[in-house]
Amino acid sequence: MKKANLITKAGWNALEAELRFLWKEERPMVTQAVSDAAALGDRSENAEYIYGKKRLREIDRRVRFLSKRMEVLRVVEPDLRQEGKAFFGAWLELESDDGEIQRYQLVGPDEFKISEGKISIDSPLARAMIGKQVDDEVLVPTPAGAKIWYINKISYQPFSD
Repeated sequence: MKKANLITKAGWNALEAELRFLWKEERPMVTQAVSDAAALGDRSENAEYIYGKKRLREIDRRVRFLSKRMEVLRVVEPDLRQEGKAFFGAWLELESDDGEIQRYQLVGPDEFKISEGKISIDSPLARAMIGKQVDDEVLVPTPAGAKIWYINKISYQPFSD
């Protein structure tokens, strides 16, 4: 399945900050460390040199990935016409049949982080929620079988407890 090329403004800002940090701060620092380690002589047994070169490759790979990915991403800002319905960027409060409450934000695949309640718009749960409204009952396919969720709240701002 192809990844969605959508991202929230906050997600874009985070990727931009990571790219800037890697390119402007970490890479020059690691380059200097590799240069200093190389000046010490025998590179074959120089752990700082070997690790530094490996880290430079990792940084360069991530910088290339971020640069290419950011070229195709589209920042999506919530539209006032979406209010009351679940679309990209929405925060949802869901309740299961057994009373379990979960809160999620529907975000792009480049910014999902389950620990922060951010789920990818490409996930089965998010796909099932798109276009739904408060009080809708949603059947979500899971590996353990279908699960029913009720939508308690929808907001385009984080919920305040």
